[in-house]
Amino acid sequence: MANGTERVLAEVLAGVVEVEHVPPDSHFFDDLCANSLVMAHFCARVRKRADLPAVSMRDVYGHPTIRSLAAALEEAPAAAPAAPAAQTPPPPGSTPRYVLCGALQFLVFAGYCALAGLVTARGYAWVSAGSGVVGIYGRSVVFGGALFLGACLLPIAAKWLLVGRWRPTEFPLWGLAYVRFWTVKVLLHANPMVLFVGSPLYVLYLRLLGARIGPGVTILSRAVPVCTDLLTIGAGTVIRKDAHFLCYRAHAGRIQTGPVTIGRDVFVGENSVLEIGTSMGDGTQLGHASALYDGASVPAGERWHGSPAQPADIDYVRVSPANCSALRRVTFALTGLLQALLVIMPLTVGGTYLLLTEMPALDVLLAPDTQDLTSAAFYAEALGLSIAGFLAFLVVGFATVSLLPRALRPLLRPGRTYPLYGFHYSVQRTIARMTNLKFFKWLCGDSSYIVGYLRSIGYDLSHVEQTGSNFGTEVQHETPYLTKVGSGTMVADGLSVMNAEFSATSFRVSQTSIGAHNFVGNHIAYPVGARTGDNCLLATKVLIPLDGEVREGVGLLGSPAFEIPRSVERDSRFDHLREGDELRRSLSAKNRYNLRSMGLHLFLRWLHWFALTVIAFAMFDLYEVAGGILVGASLMLGLAFTTGYYILLERLICRFRPLQPQLCSIYDPYFRWHERLWKVSDNHLVVFNGTPFKNLAWRLLGVRIGRRVFDDGASITERTLVTIGDDATLAAHTKVQAHSQEDGTFKSDHITIGAGCTLGTGALVHYGVTLGDGAVLAPDSFLMKGEQVPPGAVWGGNPAAGR
Repeated sequence: MANGTERVLAEVLAGVVEVEHVPPDSHFFDDLCANSLVMAHFCARVRKRADLPAVSMRDVYGHPTIRSLAAALEEAPAAAPAAPAAQTPPPPGSTPRYVLCGALQFLVFAGYCALAGLVTARGYAWVSAGSGVVGIYGRSVVFGGALFLGACLLPIAAKWLLVGRWRPTEFPLWGLAYVRFWTVKVLLHANPMVLFVGSPLYVLYLRLLGARIGPGVTILSRAVPVCTDLLTIGAGTVIRKDAHFLCYRAHAGRIQTGPVTIGRDVFVGENSVLEIGTSMGDGTQLGHASALYDGASVPAGERWHGSPAQPADIDYVRVSPANCSALRRVTFALTGLLQALLVIMPLTVGGTYLLLTEMPALDVLLAPDTQDLTSAAFYAEALGLSIAGFLAFLVVGFATVSLLPRALRPLLRPGRTYPLYGFHYSVQRTIARMTNLKFFKWLCGDSSYIVGYLRSIGYDLSHVEQTGSNFGTEVQHETPYLTKVGSGTMVADGLSVMNAEFSATSFRVSQTSIGAHNFVGNHIAYPVGARTGDNCLLATKVLIPLDGEVREGVGLLGSPAFEIPRSVERDSRFDHLREGDELRRSLSAKNRYNLRSMGLHLFLRWLHWFALTVIAFAMFDLYEVAGGILVGASLMLGLAFTTGYYILLERLICRFRPLQPQLCSIYDPYFRWHERLWKVSDNHLVVFNGTPFKNLAWRLLGVRIGRRVFDDGASITERTLVTIGDDATLAAHTKVQAHSQEDGTFKSDHITIGAGCTLGTGALVHYGVTLGDGAVLAPDSFLMKGEQVPPGAVWGGNPAAGR
């Protein structure tokens, strides 16, 4: 039987790699020069054969010859559970309900903007009646405090009035129940308490929303749980940043709510996902880049990691506890609240007012006269103010990220354990917030200039072997001063350097080192003590190992990670462009082009700033004509203008033509042009999450998107390479990435997501992928390049495979 399986597998592989015969002992990657995309096509063909068992990419990497793969398939348990029946695609949604839901959401948003406008206008009118700096400050404290408390209390009131207590249930999208759900979710995400993540004040806020949270809980994740009555967290638990425990999921055209139960003294790692119905017992741990779904339950005292999670022996809490009293927590919370009420809000309100009113050069901008809107002086003053404001932002912003945190650096000693919620904890949070400002990383990323910027904020980059794309635009850290990256290493987007370790009562910062000549893929959480060394390929969403020998000269894929080849022949075809004179010429050309791109996008950012300045002061001039309601209208106009502006900008860069699949060097002129697209802002699209307007924006950006698609917060990098069918469901924090960039080679291809498909929370779909109609991809899954998911199939895991 084994020989028969070998023969059929060899025939299938021969057809894929286009050779007459595949020897059974030939190594897929070393001898046949295959790569992950080729082997994904092989797996897809095998799955279509009724006479062969299904093969996954994990099987291929674990058994890289026909003989070993056939033997492994033969040794699989005979009584393996039957594959789940194909999912029935959700019935087509109702277009009238979809349109009506969009109209109601628009009215809710318009009402919120109108309320904000009226309150802001009345408040500023009252503040302006004060006399002198002291009077303005006093009134700013009162108005700013009232504004802050109102924004915090509104979501609580809306939740209890519109929903009451959340209960396990489900309801269809685009109905009245969904509008209530969406309203509460949007208000929660927009309220200022999100800025207090990591403070006991945030935990108290979740309690006011109905969450059952014990004492001594530390939550560092900004992913706000929505159905808070269904959230239970025991005392002494710590949840790291970017962990998702939303207590709801979007699935097959419906919203499903359910409990998430976390016991006492639990650790939840970074970039993890806890689906509805999951639970963790007392004293348990869930590692970084891991997921619990399908109602999984971690027994008390056990440690799990992986996607889906499985038992592990690794201790993820590596910092000893410290004395962190209740008084310390209360004092920290009150200090943060008073700082917001007495410093931040008054400066925001009164400082802005004094700055504008004390500038005599703005007499036309600030004059409430509608005739000024047609004068050249009005636009000249707006032009001058926008230029001055933009330049001040660049200068002050760079000083803030590069100079001010350095003064705080000596206050934190590497390797020393400090208690939470004290002076040193405040220092660490301040350094992290200042040095993680996104603007300059966006500006300099994907170019040679990111190296100088990261060095300026404290990164140790050793001897840099400049490639022109050493780092992407999204890199974050807990402290830059303890981040070391070896020579010749390239880092894609989404790297999070976790050089701070936390327990429920303490933290410490430590040196975190990424080895030399690595390639670090997308969306990776890299912890202190990582067991990876030089010359490693760390694949997208990989779980970085914390145990075992130091890995060198290999690739790591998956969660939990397993070894794969470091590189293949196809990826080395452009190596001659990375050496000698050819590299110097190519790098010089890329640097010049990137510098022009940076200048272009700075100008376009300023132009957007200028337009918003005109809108804001036009509203001021028309205030006496239309009243405070105009302030709210200007907020909506600003959002509409921003959306249209960046859509038009991207389409102009693309010359209104769709992208085509590519395989080229990062020194190819095409790639330099493609990088310009990554600098076009799409941050404003988050406002449209969960509404029909998000689909309209995607369609205008070039995505071939069907009817009634539900997008709860997806990111799509190459819009015109993506096709999404009717009634598809894209859950929160999903990523559709139609490219990869490994070791200086850029690849892109189409992605097709069929009608009625569901992508779970935090899932990532790579290029060249096809999901058949009604297919389901589980949360936190990584669907690798070239995979073909059959219609109605349920796939999950990292890397994803049929379940």
